[in-house]
Amino acid sequence: MKARDFDDKFDAGENISKYLDLTKATRPGGQQRRVNVDFPVWMIDSLDKEAKRLGVTRQSIIKVWIAERLQKRTA
Repeated sequence: MKARDFDDKFDAGENISKYLDLTKATRPGGQQRRVNVDFPVWMIDSLDKEAKRLGVTRQSIIKVWIAERLQKRTA
């Protein structure tokens, strides 16, 4: 299929997923890299309490809070 035909189908609201090979799809910038950060005990305790209150893991809350702060900075 030509790119123009593909674009026309997409623009018309057609389901184009059958034309895609999603097994090779990646999200740009989605690669992960491990970092180690040392926090004081009081901070870990506070993070754990907030994570428990929200029903998420400590790692999740750290990621969300950092992402929120970075988005504010770039906005």
